[in-house]
Amino acid sequence: MTVRVRFAPSPTGYLHVGAARTALYNYLFARAKGGTFILRSDDTDRERSTDEFHDDILEHMAWLGLEWDEGLVKGGEHGSYRQSDRYDRYREVARALVDAGDAYYSFATASQLDDFKSAAREAGTSPAYDGSLEPDPHDATSRIREGAQAAIRFRVPRPGETRFTDIVRDDMVFDHRQVDDFIILRSDGTPTYHLASTVDDVDYHITHVIRGEDLLSSTPKHILLTLAMGAEPVTYAHLSLLMGPDGKKLSKRHGDTAMSAYREAGFLPEAVNNYLAILGWSLGDDVEIASLDAMVAKFDLGAVSKNPAVFDPQKLTWLNGVYIREMDDRAFVDRTVALVEEDLGRELTDGERDQFMEIASLVKERTKLLSEVADHVRFLFSDIERYDEASWKKVMETPEAPIALDGASEALSGLGDWTTEAIDAALRAMLEVHGLSARKGFQPIRVAVSGSTVSPPLFESLKVLGRDVTLTRLSNARALLS
Repeated sequence: MTVRVRFAPSPTGYLHVGAARTALYNYLFARAKGGTFILRSDDTDRERSTDEFHDDILEHMAWLGLEWDEGLVKGGEHGSYRQSDRYDRYREVARALVDAGDAYYSFATASQLDDFKSAAREAGTSPAYDGSLEPDPHDATSRIREGAQAAIRFRVPRPGETRFTDIVRDDMVFDHRQVDDFIILRSDGTPTYHLASTVDDVDYHITHVIRGEDLLSSTPKHILLTLAMGAEPVTYAHLSLLMGPDGKKLSKRHGDTAMSAYREAGFLPEAVNNYLAILGWSLGDDVEIASLDAMVAKFDLGAVSKNPAVFDPQKLTWLNGVYIREMDDRAFVDRTVALVEEDLGRELTDGERDQFMEIASLVKERTKLLSEVADHVRFLFSDIERYDEASWKKVMETPEAPIALDGASEALSGLGDWTTEAIDAALRAMLEVHGLSARKGFQPIRVAVSGSTVSPPLFESLKVLGRDVTLTRLSNARALLS
């Protein structure tokens, strides 16, 4: 059997981090088994589905590197892979189920259903709707022919139960007394999630459905539908939901949940994939860092935990910093130069690119997010128009600041070789001469040349900045202290 899995997001919102983890696990399982990964769009919610959300899903699936084999954009044997283009197929199946006696036209009103449930609770029986309010099938058919509108409900066999083995959650049993005769086709002819999803899974020859545990209660309905269509049920794996650090279901109250927000904040897709993968699954031997290929090689869906996983943005940020530090300097510059140029409002010259490359290894050590890089290197490529107010007040409004700036200007102006080592020796000698500590002596220099107390290491920064620019900035800052 060739494994065929699908990721089927609804374009009713931006790609959520929880949905991204589901997509990742589907991808890892398909690749580990040499199977096919399908991307389709469950876009039957006409009011909430938008092209903007559809495009966002495609964009961030590509950004994460979760390349699909079949489906949206790529195509395949099943048309557009958008449910909104398959309504005729869903109606065909629903009516065939009515003809076979597995479904029926339902005229029960919302008020009648409420009364049914209230009566069941009072009697101590199940409130799951059992079709008892419906007319005789022949009468129902006659009413439909006369133009009456009705939903179509699936007839859940009672008594009975649905059993299946979930790869993550083990053996599951659902008593049919607790399962409604559920609607598969609304009175306006549009399919419900249960019908559309199941028909697609059957038609696309899906073998495994890997999805969130919030859909676990839908599974008996989908299995019953599949059997009524004459097909074999898929194998299910229901993933635990992601929780916030407070132990509650991950939501906007915990911060950003859209994948686009993490991309814009400066996270690397490699780090995001790595972090999402270990939320409920372990690489073993206390290994936390692994490439996508390495995760494919080790992935075991049966080893995914059924316990809730906590999504901690701080842990993700730490992991992102690890990935940044491990990047090759050239790759780091290539990944961030556009961000630096956007910050400056212009392109870097060849000489400035060389400067960026020269200091890249030091910037990486201080960077957890790619979005921080422009702040770290801006002083190299633009004049200081404004000093950081807090840094100036803390460092420059001290008795030692003018002494340090004058001493640095004198020590550096006569320096023979403009090297990191020579700058280091000259400035340390200056501290000795004036009896300054490193903090009292070096911080004013840092603020003078970079505009802030936060910058790459001082001596290396001065080396890359150059003698003339360094001396000019020392002079400019000193003038402001006069």
